[in-house]
Amino acid sequence: MITLNEAQIILEKYGQQHILGCYDQLSEAEKQDLLDQIERVDFSVLDNLDKEKNANYNRGKFEPLGAVTIDDINKNRELYKAKGLEAIRSGKAAAVLLAGGQGTRLGFDKPKGMFNMGVSRELFIFECLINNLMKVVDEAGAWVPLYIMTSEKNHDDTTSFFEEKNYFGYNKDFVRFFIQDMAPSVGYDGKILMEGKGRISSSPNGNGGWFSSMVRAGLLSDLKEKGIEWLNVFAVDNVLQQIADPLFIGAVIESGCESGGKVVSKAAPDERVGVLCLEDGMPSIVEYYEMTEEMRTLLTDDGDLAYKYGVILNYLFNINKLEQIVGDKLPVHIVEKKIPFMDENGQFISPDKPNGYKFETLVLDMVHQQSSCLPYEVERWKEFAPVKNPTGVDSVESARELLKQNGVEL
Repeated sequence: MITLNEAQIILEKYGQQHILGCYDQLSEAEKQDLLDQIERVDFSVLDNLDKEKNANYNRGKFEPLGAVTIDDINKNRELYKAKGLEAIRSGKAAAVLLAGGQGTRLGFDKPKGMFNMGVSRELFIFECLINNLMKVVDEAGAWVPLYIMTSEKNHDDTTSFFEEKNYFGYNKDFVRFFIQDMAPSVGYDGKILMEGKGRISSSPNGNGGWFSSMVRAGLLSDLKEKGIEWLNVFAVDNVLQQIADPLFIGAVIESGCESGGKVVSKAAPDERVGVLCLEDGMPSIVEYYEMTEEMRTLLTDDGDLAYKYGVILNYLFNINKLEQIVGDKLPVHIVEKKIPFMDENGQFISPDKPNGYKFETLVLDMVHQQSSCLPYEVERWKEFAPVKNPTGVDSVESARELLKQNGVEL
């Protein structure tokens, strides 16, 4: 924990002394909380304001990238599985669950993983994911270390929920929680906005911030002590996500690639998913809104879509390469937003138009900094059931149907 003097030195370095402007009006508990916030916030993102605004850099030249297809995987099934199980049994593979979000879009004010997918019984999103991981544990005869990233907003709810549910049968000795780093929100003048007299306006630092958050939480030494070499990172909102999949791990290791990404064949040319591809000869992800009509409809000689393989936020990364990426720093994307704040008169303002910037790092930049990434095709109906909306496409309804198709009792 930092002292007031140490906090003042940090704020002076970045020209943000106003953060302590109401410090003397706070209670002792509020003072300590504000100092804790100052210690946790990554002020270095402010350096990006001195560069070109929109560190949302210009993209390079995109080219299609093929995949290890479902047919390829079936042909090499025994080899891949043996290599993957060997990595798991020898403790070289771990899983990282990105679970910092709330279920707001589902009309649910708790962590998204606490949402109940069940109909006639309780079946929570967290429970679906643990059940999927347990299949690997049973097959390998070994526990997979599981690291769960929460946010400041949902950490207490998440950890209490896992305790209450007895970790859904998972061995709690193999589960570690960590809080995602926060990035400050700033006004157009570059000054960090305040939500209250003792509350800095901040938000999670994007889905590319998971490994740097692990490092800041002191978990790198834990990974090293355990001898972990590979991290399978996945998102909370896909209830069919197959985690620490021995076939996937084995295929990436056998390929010699630095990383791998699970992909599904796009349902339609204009499906709203990012596509694993090459950018300036390096692996990358092109977002659906960045694709030109020509890219969306381009066909291969076989008549397939050239930009065919959509990502499902399930990646395998090598820890040595991740350390290098964190050392080199990921690009920081500056996003214009409407940010509620306290004005100089102490009034809380909810703006009706953008009034500042938030900072994000993206997992696509982690992929782009790999020298190689193996696109690994999975069967869509077996592994892709995103829960983003209450109804319609990628919804609670559609995910429930897919769970039923996979024999899960609801």
